[in-house]
Amino acid sequence: MSGPADDADGTPDSEDPNDDEQYHLEVGPGDVAESVLLPGNPERVEKITDGWDDHEVVAEHREYRTATGSYDETSVSVTSTGIGSPSAAIAVEELARVGVETFLRVGSCGAIREEASVGDLVITTGGVRQEGTSEEYVREDYPASADDQVVAALVTAAERLDYDYHVGVTASTDSFYAGQGRPGFEGFEAAESDELVENLREANVLNFEMEAASILTLANLYGLRAGAVCTVYANRVTGEFRTEGERKAATVASEAVSVLDDMDAAADAAEADRWHPGLGLGGD
Repeated sequence: MSGPADDADGTPDSEDPNDDEQYHLEVGPGDVAESVLLPGNPERVEKITDGWDDHEVVAEHREYRTATGSYDETSVSVTSTGIGSPSAAIAVEELARVGVETFLRVGSCGAIREEASVGDLVITTGGVRQEGTSEEYVREDYPASADDQVVAALVTAAERLDYDYHVGVTASTDSFYAGQGRPGFEGFEAAESDELVENLREANVLNFEMEAASILTLANLYGLRAGAVCTVYANRVTGEFRTEGERKAATVASEAVSVLDDMDAAADAAEADRWHPGLGLGGD
C-alpha cells in the first residue's frame, strides 16, 4: 500500500487507509457492480443471492460480506453492513470509492402505523436523522431523502411481485432499545421515551430501523442514488412480532435493480438527462 503524499515541509497531505483495496470491505475496482444491496446481517447475503441467476463471494472481513452476480441478466452486488449507521456509512464510503453509484438498503423494521402489518414492506421516501453518524457529515437540517428513481423502481418491483407495501418516512436510530422507545435493562427508560413513538406517529412516520438515514444522506452528499426497503417484523402499535417475509425486501430490491437498468436504458435511448415516467421502461 502506498503512503500519503507529502507537502514541501514533509507533512503528509492526508491519511487515507485505502488504496486499490478498501480497508474495511477488502473490495477493489471491478469487484462490485454499479448497484449494491445493503443488508445489515451478513447471514442475509446468502439468502439474497439464492434468488439471483448467479453470484460469487468476492470479499469477507468483519461484518462486511460482499458478493457479486446477476439478477434478471442485470449486474448486482450485495454487501452486509452490520448493525447501525456507523458501519453502514463505512460501507457507502468504500463502495463509492470503487465505483458504486446506486445503494439499496435492504432489511427489517418495526412499524409504528397500524396499517403496516407484519410481513408488509416499507419503501422509504426520506429519513428522520435520529442517528448520529450523518451529523458528522452535514448540518442537522439537511434532508435524508431517497432518490426518486430508486423509490419508483422499488414501487414498480413490489407491484410486479404483488407484495403489500407502504411508502413514506422512516426514522433511523442509533439504539434499538432506548432510541426506539423500548425499556432498557431492568426497565430503564430514557428521557421522553414514553412520548417518542406517539410524536413520530403524529408526524406520519411509518417505521423504525437503524441505517437508512445515514445511507440516504451520504448518497445525496456524493451525488449518488439511494433508497431503502424493509420488511416489517414488528408493529409497535398492535404488538405483533414475527420474523415473517424476510426474503420479500431482498427480492424487491433485486428486482428494482433490474427496473433501474431499464430506466437508465430508456433515458439513454431518449437522450434525456434523467429518467422520468413519460419515457416508460427500456425493457418494456
